[in-house]
Amino acid sequence: MSRADEIFIENCRDILDNGFWDTSLPVRPRWEDDGAPAHTVKKFGIINRYDLTREFPILTIRRTYWKSAVDELLWIWQKKSNNIKDLGSRVWDQWADAEGSIGKAYGYQLGVKHRYPEGEFDQVDRVLYDLKHNPASRRILTNIYNFEDLHAMALYPCAYSMTFNVTGNTLNAILNQRSQDMLAANNWNVCQYAVLVHMLAQVSGLKAGELVHVIADAHIYDRHVPIIEEILKNPPKPAPRLVTDESVEDFYAFTKDSFSLPGYAYTAFDGKIPIAV
Repeated sequence: MSRADEIFIENCRDILDNGFWDTSLPVRPRWEDDGAPAHTVKKFGIINRYDLTREFPILTIRRTYWKSAVDELLWIWQKKSNNIKDLGSRVWDQWADAEGSIGKAYGYQLGVKHRYPEGEFDQVDRVLYDLKHNPASRRILTNIYNFEDLHAMALYPCAYSMTFNVTGNTLNAILNQRSQDMLAANNWNVCQYAVLVHMLAQVSGLKAGELVHVIADAHIYDRHVPIIEEILKNPPKPAPRLVTDESVEDFYAFTKDSFSLPGYAYTAFDGKIPIAV
């Protein structure tokens, strides 16, 4: 069984069996098709650990479109873009304006330069610099939850902070997330940031180690409950291993085709997942 499957099943079962329903509370999200309030059942403070030395943490009980997830990751971390015209998928269409902008969010924040004693860096380049020059540092992190610019963001960042830590020749990381739609986004985000750890490790002469995922509000939307219940019945399959183009030495030279998951087997899911916006 994929460890990602095991964790996902445990998380969702716990949320469904022991979670708190917010049906008596006013909520911001609305269902895209009819505008009805999108209520959730949730658990607070879920922490998951993924050992990237053993397997790639992708679900097999349902398909994760991991290439599209990587494309979005590169849009944010490489292109540092906030415009959906630079993105291969349409996952951000609901939040973009007429020009394609999502405001001062995600990639925009990573691309803002800051002044340090060593010179000016944006957040990504500062991480790259420290991993090579200051690997013992306990200050290697990014944070895109910029309170000054929240008013200019189409959506407040969900996955907002990464903390990197080098132990010996191994790169570990913590992903902090304020909010997590377990059906639509959980494994999407896990795959993205697992790939990011592999990317940063490779160009820094390190090995990818552990990804720790901290979720403040892990929730399942009311209209997602029947879908989740069906997915949890699917038999898990063995996890694949990520194959990376080892010739890439520059972080900005990776493409979504620099990665492959040979033998990735999954149970197909052809249903439409309603999205709350």
